[in-house]
This record gives sequence, structure tokens and C-alpha cells, in this order.
Amino acid sequence: MNIIETLVKEFNLRQNQVEQTVALIDEGNTIPFIARYRKEVTGGLSDVVLRDLDERLTYLRNLEERKEEVKRLIEEQGKLTEELSAQIDEAEVLQRVEDLYKPYKKKKSTRASKAKEKGLEPLALTFWAQEAESGSIEALAEPFIDAEKGVETAQEAIQGACDIIAEMISDDPELTAAIREKTASSGVINTEAVDPEENTVYEMYYDHSEGISKIPNHRVLAINRGEKEKKLKVKVLTDSEKMEAILADTVITNEKSIFTELLKETIADAYKRLMAPSAEREMRNMLTERAEAEAVKVFAKNTEKLLMVPPVKGARIISIDPGYRTGCKVAAINETGKLLAYTTVYPTEPKKDIKGTEAVLKKLADKFKINTIVIGNGTGSRETEEVVANFIKKSGLDISYTIVNEAGASVYSASKLATEEYPDLDVTVRGAMSLGRRLQDPLAELVKIPTKSIGVGQYQHDINQGLLENALDNVVEDCVNRVGVELNTASPSLLAHVAGINMGIAKNIVAYREENGVFKERKELKKVAKLGDKTYNQCAGFIRIAEGKNPLDSTSVHPESYGAAEAMLKKLGIAKEEIAKGGINDIEEKIWTLYGQEEKPAAPKTRAKGLAALAELSMKEEKPKRNMKKAIEKLAAELEIGVPTLTDIIAEMKKPGRDPREDAPPVVFRNDVRSFEDLKIDMEMEGTVRNVVDFGAFVDIGVKNDGLVHISEMSNKYIKHPMDVVSVGDTVKVKIIKIDYDKQKIGLTMKLK
Repeated sequence: MNIIETLVKEFNLRQNQVEQTVALIDEGNTIPFIARYRKEVTGGLSDVVLRDLDERLTYLRNLEERKEEVKRLIEEQGKLTEELSAQIDEAEVLQRVEDLYKPYKKKKSTRASKAKEKGLEPLALTFWAQEAESGSIEALAEPFIDAEKGVETAQEAIQGACDIIAEMISDDPELTAAIREKTASSGVINTEAVDPEENTVYEMYYDHSEGISKIPNHRVLAINRGEKEKKLKVKVLTDSEKMEAILADTVITNEKSIFTELLKETIADAYKRLMAPSAEREMRNMLTERAEAEAVKVFAKNTEKLLMVPPVKGARIISIDPGYRTGCKVAAINETGKLLAYTTVYPTEPKKDIKGTEAVLKKLADKFKINTIVIGNGTGSRETEEVVANFIKKSGLDISYTIVNEAGASVYSASKLATEEYPDLDVTVRGAMSLGRRLQDPLAELVKIPTKSIGVGQYQHDINQGLLENALDNVVEDCVNRVGVELNTASPSLLAHVAGINMGIAKNIVAYREENGVFKERKELKKVAKLGDKTYNQCAGFIRIAEGKNPLDSTSVHPESYGAAEAMLKKLGIAKEEIAKGGINDIEEKIWTLYGQEEKPAAPKTRAKGLAALAELSMKEEKPKRNMKKAIEKLAAELEIGVPTLTDIIAEMKKPGRDPREDAPPVVFRNDVRSFEDLKIDMEMEGTVRNVVDFGAFVDIGVKNDGLVHISEMSNKYIKHPMDVVSVGDTVKVKIIKIDYDKQKIGLTMKLK
């Protein structure tokens, strides 16, 4: 297999584009660096495409390695033919390679291997050849009776020969593939209750059947969990007669032979005893892998949206981590996240000290000029929210509140990292403070938490943890590098996700900062222990210095392009210091003045004839248009850099260090609260999307439980996945269509027209 050609076809790219991209990956460059600073080489491939290509490249290389390994193992047995070698070489998936290797793979003792030890393989091959059309099978078997070998009768010899043939059938790569394909297309997943009388969340699966080809991913994961918890029994059901007929079409080559009925019985045995159990395992694994891959994608996309929630600047916060018996932990923090005070209040059951809680909130609000209250969304959240909303109304203070996702806060607060950051604080105080900081800068705070603990997906604890962690690490890396990191304030946790930097180097950067004071320019990073030229090249463009010696250090312009950027500014007559004053808004105008050339638009195509028609066309003639692309191309040629790089530099000059999170939906603040009893059918309201899963989205509408917008209620048009319509953090308009007061469940629709 030519891996480059395969990637070219699969990704619909040019050959040199793939070759150069693979070379960059092989050189050890990080995906964020390649995506941002090697656009000329990759043709502008996004980080998403680059990660997919990298993943596929790894798979194909592993496939080639496995092919060579399998050929070597078969060759050692002296059984590698040119035809088999060619089949292995032509295999496009790992499953095909393993199918071809299966007949030669060393097995544990089987009925077939024992029969071979008894010398019955020649008899099996006689049956398999199907040449005899008359005579007795028993007579053919008699010469193989050998008491010393454990073959007492002709019937035992026949049975042993049939065992060998059954294994031959089950080992045949083509037959295996045919059974697998048929099972996948027509097989059924069947589930039953272990205890039909027990009430569980799996009741819909107590007597459930669904086609393997149709079952959605979220149901696969639910069934897997029910089976793991010993609440469900799961089987794969097939039409065995049709399966045996598929095998018979290949195996039985002579219907007139005396072996036909015997072979039909052997085929049935091969399918039921060997092939069906194997196919069932493969189907379950295939469904699980497919469901896990989709769940990981959903989890990663949700996590990305959560990490890219815009920071709330200037928020002076009272942060409340709600609870019942042990009370609600309260932390007051200033706009930079510094802890000002902390305490505990008891607004919920059993104490329900609402007056005392209001007094504490008033005292903190007045003393520290609080403008925002943050409440975690865990146990006791809505009861606490009600107290806070009433307090704001009664106090007359100019304060808003919002709910934040507190998933993972307890994991962080008890972690080694939190202990190192705040050794003198109780874990509960660390947790409350972290919630407030999540509002101020979600990305900087959430990177401290194991990403799988953030909890915006489905069945994250049931799926392949290695697959999940790898995907989430990629998401965090992409988000951190997309936003950029302020070198003089970033924590080790944040720095460790910058391209090329690991936790060891991140700690060295912070240690250098503490010992030598703030970094004044990017190149000072080279003085940090273990941060060499290669790491510097990968990380430099993603690190910012707000008030350093060189204004370009506050932008995403890579140091390798400083020469070109400075030459451009000189040509345009712009002082570099202008960058630090909020950007150069008229930079494109200056480029146009020097390099622009207006183009007359092409005459409109028309079949009009005659002087009147021509006169009408001349009246409609458009004014010359600016071709900014050509102007930038001219400037790029003078500067001897690529057009994509120059385009990025110009964008940075206009808005240096622009935060891409500005484009995300803003955080929703409230001043009042609803109770569940306030809700009515057909009530319309705005809510915030808290989680997106395969079957819909959960929306916070300001009551205790989030409402569900099922995928069928998201649009009047067909949609393949809820993520085609909504993302975590989106503000959406919804209408209530179902209310279950007993279970406190709410059904919502986004189809308002």
C-alpha cells in the first residue's frame, strides 16, 4: 500500500500537500504549530483535518507493520505463498489481515487440533474434496480406526474429520468476511431483564430487539452499561438457516457426493459452535467502538465549547458551592481571582438559615463591592439560587447571578495541584474559589481539572478511557493555543498545554519567572531550563507578553516572521509601537494605497441585441472593484513570505492578541428565579444549553432540573445530530411541551413556528 496515495484519495488533497504535511508531522512538529504557522506547506489545512490525517497516518503505518509481521510469522511455518502474500499486501483494513492470518495462527488445543493429532486430517480432506458419489462413508473411515490414538470406531473417525472441516470453514477468510457482513446487515441485538420484577432505569430494554445496522450509538452504550451492572442479558440473534446457506454455497461443490448431508451438518456445527459466537463478539465490539468513537466526538465538541466560553472581565464575585447538611461554602474573589474572604452559610435544609445567609451576602457585597454571584449547579443549587435571587431583589444592590457547571471542582480541590497552589486552604474553600474563577476565565481554570471530569457528554465513564483522554488532550491543546497564553501570569497547568511545552518545562518557566521577575521578551524563554530551540520554535507564537520590549510579542506573529512584519510596517510608514495602542485599523488602507489596483468588472453575459440593449448595459455598468488579494500578493512577493502568513500578520496588526472567545455566546446572567410550579405548557422562554448528547440537548431554563429538547424537537427539517443545531453554552429560545411534576422532568421544543 502506498500510504501517501491512500491519504491523497481519502482526504481529497494534492500529493505534494500530503507529502509535506506528513514530513512536518514526522519532524515532531505539533498540530497547533503546523496549523497556524505552516499554512503555505499544508495548503491551509485546519487543526481538525490535520489531527484526522495524523490519526489515519498512524493507522495505515500500523497496518503496514502488521502485514509484515503476519507474513513473517506465516513464512516461519513455511506456508507463505505468493498468492497469500499478495492478498495480505492488498488488505486495506486490519480486520482483513487478521482474517488471512487466522488459519495459521497458533491456537490452544481444539477439537480439530486433537483430531489432527489422531491422524484424521487425510480423511477430512477426502470429505472436503467431495469426489465420491457412491460407496460408504464408514468404509472410508475404517482405515483410520486406531485404538492407540484414541479412535475406537469409524464414527469417531468421521466425527474427528468433521471437527477438522468445521475449523477449516471457520478459519476461511472469505467465509468469515461473508458471515460478518451478513450478521452486520441483518443481525439483531436482543436484550432481556435479569430480573423482570426489578425497577431500574433500563426498563425500556427489558424486552427489546433492534437491528445491528440501525441501533443508535447512545442505546448501544446504555445496553452495555445495563449488562455491566447485571441488569440486562444481551444476545445477537441471526437467521442461522440463511447463514448456513451462505456457507453451503461455497463449501458444497458437488451436490451428488456421498458427503453432502454430512457436510451440511458440519456447516451447521461450524456456524453455531465457532462462527456465530465469534461474529457476536465482533458485532458487539464493532458497535461499542462505533458508539465510543461518536461519544468521544460529542464529549470533545462539548468540552471545546465549555473551554471557549468567553471570560467575564471585571467581575468581583461571591462564589457559592451549594450543599445541604454541611452548608454552602462561600468565597469572595476580586476581578483578578484573588481570594478576599471565605465562610460557610446554611440557606438549605436542614438549618434553612435564610436570614443569616442574607446578612453574610450583604456584608461581603458591601465590603468588597461585589457585582456578581456565582452558584455551582450541584446538590442544593436551585434552593440556593432561590435564596440568592430573593436577596438581590430585597437588597436593591446592582448584582446579577449565574449558574456555573461545577463538574470536576471537587476533583481539582482535592488534587495535588490545588494543594500546591493553596496549601493553607481547606478543600471546600478551594472548590468554591474555583467556581468563581471559572466565570472569570473558564479556560485557565478548567485546564487544572482532568478533562473527563468536566462532565459534558454521555457515558464518559463507560467508554475507552485512553481514547477519551487522548481526544480531550487534543481539544485542550487546540483551545489553549487558539486563545494564546499570557506568559507572565499563566499557571503551570495552562502553560503545559502550549504547543511543545510539557508540565516539567511549564514548572521551569514559572520558577524562572519567580526568580528573575517578569519576562520582558519572548526570546528570554530560551534561558529557561530544558527549553531548547525546537521547543521555543513550537511554543513562541502561542505565548504573549502584554507589555514587553517588543510590541510583536503581544501578538500571535511568530518570531520567525518578525523580520517580515517589521519590513512591512516600514514600507507602510507605520511605527511598531502603534501595535501596543490597540491595533492598526487602517493597515489595509495603507496596503491598498501602495499596492492596490482597481479592476473593472467583467461585462455581464447577455443575449441582448441592438443599440437599446447595449445602452441599457452601459447604464448598469458597475464601478471598478478593489482586488485586495492581489495587493497582498504583491506585498508578500516583496517581503518574500507566503500569502497565508502575511494575511495572518495583517489580521494581528489590526487586532493584536485578539481573543477568539469573543465570538462565543455571552454568559447569561439572572436577577430572578422560577420555581417548578411556575412552569406551564406552551410557556416560551430563553435557556442555556448545558449538555448535548446523541438524542438531544439539555437546556437550563432556570428551574431545578434542565429540560430536554429531543432531537425530533430541534428543527422542522431533518437533522443528523443535535450538534448540527446547538452547542454547549448557546442561548436558545424554547417552549415547554411536557411537564412531569412527579419526576421533575421537562420536555422542550425549539420548533416555535
